[in-house]
Amino acid sequence: MNDLIHYRLEQGLALVGLDLAPVNALDQSLRAALSDACERAAADPRVKAIILHGERGLFSAGADIKEFGTEASSAEPDLPSMLMRLAAIHKPIIAALGKVALGGGLELALACGYRIGEPNLRVGLSEINLGLLPGAGGTQRLPRLIGAESALNLILSGSLVDAENARLLGVLDRIAPSAERLLDEAREYAYELIACRAPARPVEAWPEPGEGLPDDFLARYRAEHEPSWKSRLAPRLVLSALEAACLLPLDEGLLRELALFKQAESSRQSKALRHVYFAEREAARIPGICGDLPLRKITRVAVIGAGTKGGGIAMSFADAGVPVALLENDGKALDRGLTQIRGNYEISVRRGRLRPEEVEARMDLIFGTLDYADLSGADLVIEAVFEKMEVKQQVFRTLDKVCKPGTILATSTSSLDVDAIAAAVGRPQDVVGLNFFSPVNAMRLVEVVRGKVTTSDVLATTLDIAKRIGKLPVISGAGFGFIGNRMLEPYAREAHRLVLEGATPAQVDRVFTDLGLNMGVFSMLDLIGIDVNVLKRDANRTDVSHDASYCRLGEELHAMGRYGQKSGRGFYLYEGRNRTDDAEVIALAERLAGELGIPRCPMDDQEILERCLFILINEGIQLLDEGIALRAGDIDLVWINGYGFPAHLGGPMHYAEQLGLGNLLVGLQRYRQTLGEYGETWFKPAPLLERLVAAGRKRIERF
Repeated sequence: MNDLIHYRLEQGLALVGLDLAPVNALDQSLRAALSDACERAAADPRVKAIILHGERGLFSAGADIKEFGTEASSAEPDLPSMLMRLAAIHKPIIAALGKVALGGGLELALACGYRIGEPNLRVGLSEINLGLLPGAGGTQRLPRLIGAESALNLILSGSLVDAENARLLGVLDRIAPSAERLLDEAREYAYELIACRAPARPVEAWPEPGEGLPDDFLARYRAEHEPSWKSRLAPRLVLSALEAACLLPLDEGLLRELALFKQAESSRQSKALRHVYFAEREAARIPGICGDLPLRKITRVAVIGAGTKGGGIAMSFADAGVPVALLENDGKALDRGLTQIRGNYEISVRRGRLRPEEVEARMDLIFGTLDYADLSGADLVIEAVFEKMEVKQQVFRTLDKVCKPGTILATSTSSLDVDAIAAAVGRPQDVVGLNFFSPVNAMRLVEVVRGKVTTSDVLATTLDIAKRIGKLPVISGAGFGFIGNRMLEPYAREAHRLVLEGATPAQVDRVFTDLGLNMGVFSMLDLIGIDVNVLKRDANRTDVSHDASYCRLGEELHAMGRYGQKSGRGFYLYEGRNRTDDAEVIALAERLAGELGIPRCPMDDQEILERCLFILINEGIQLLDEGIALRAGDIDLVWINGYGFPAHLGGPMHYAEQLGLGNLLVGLQRYRQTLGEYGETWFKPAPLLERLVAAGRKRIERF
């Protein structure tokens, strides 16, 4: 009947197959075709039951995200109205769920009276990840199916549930023995329902979704979880929708849900999260590299250095089932590294994330060695040694001798010149940077650093392998600090300067945790180690700004042996992970300010926010202009996934666009004028920003 819907009449059954490649996204065209098919089946007296399924196996990954925030989202037939009509059809409707039923796809299934899934099915309501809530009945029908508390946890987590757990929860009625048998089992299920004259919809399992819960359950839930939500709007709207499910009849609850959904859809936070969603997909597209470019085969990997970073990299490959050799030049260091890896896995066992047998399977994939000759068969070698150019170059000279032709040679440096490292070998075209963010086994981000002569197939292969091990790869050009650490430099410099001018580390950190960052700059430096930061700056003296007001504070703390959490003293004092302010740091800042002739006064939170963010964003615009970053969205991904910038603000570049590029330029110019010589030096607007504003552009992009 339609290219998007395959309609078949089989012995009293209407089989309605969704066929909009690749994932049956429920856009306006598919909604219209599906609505017509269901109305046809409802009106046909020969049809005793209806089966909805994915024509190519997959049921539906949900709404078309491109429609959110546009008129198409509510174009007739809109999804909420279509599902209300579907649920009112007086014939049994069986949803045969293949592969995935996510978001609006699961809401479509919930509007059906009966559900059967294949064994590898995954279901979930993941709208929260886009700053939304289910808006087509999910917050109202799911609680009536599995209870309010289970529904609330599922919706707020945004996580996916496998077929067996979906059955145990009550989302599925049955599981087919295989994907191939799914449609046949759905037919048999339908004939059973017809034979016993089953109602179009069974009696609700939880007609009172909040039954059995304390009267103050939702209020206590809000009080317990709001601190972790910080400024996020969507979780609060989900809670309001679940409250409606507990207090209102279904038809009134659906109206309340729709109003809350529209509030979320129009919010800046959802717009920001949708920006992040599309930025992740755009990051995989590299200009000049075709999608059909042949990749190098990666079956064996080696990591050099069994420290924290090297061990984490090895774990990431083992987690993905890839054998990895872990090399150290000292037996004790190798034993420590392997012991630490096992310890990390055992923590996962205690937390219920791994089974003991899975730990052994992963440890079996990691082969410790002291001999470079054991790396001769590796397809990819990742260096993760001391952050010093001479050390890394020597490692690469050795690899050049022992590795087979075609082996990709990667450095995990976080700031050093990848081209200078590549110059140490006779095959610089095979060298690439893979800057894994720590802790590697927990962090998604990998900056893939393209050297001047890195070949396209090396770049494409490293992007592919990063995705295979569950990472988010973002391309960066070579140069000091790449994207993330290049921008961290002025951000941290300004934070240090503000402390000299009268702020406290705690005040600066609080401003940014209030904004939604996971931690402030001083907490972060204490976590990674002040000594590590000083070492990185020393290794890049020619690239890092020689600002005495920045260097002096960090270097004085370093000289005092205040390395951060590891030493119990840094910008804060530590008892375990509990930190307290330290008057000694304030006294040190006062002394240094006097020596440097920097006036001190109480600092305003807004000035702290603006000075740190404006200079961070300005540096991002500059590196975009230089071609270090391909897109503003790539910069946002780095700062969200590597530095804890709040995703619901969209990253620093998106934040700047919402602020207004003209306002950003005015702010930089104001501080350039008011901060004297310091402002003249460090608050000069990036030329690209000036060009964008002059041209009336609203988005940050090269032109």
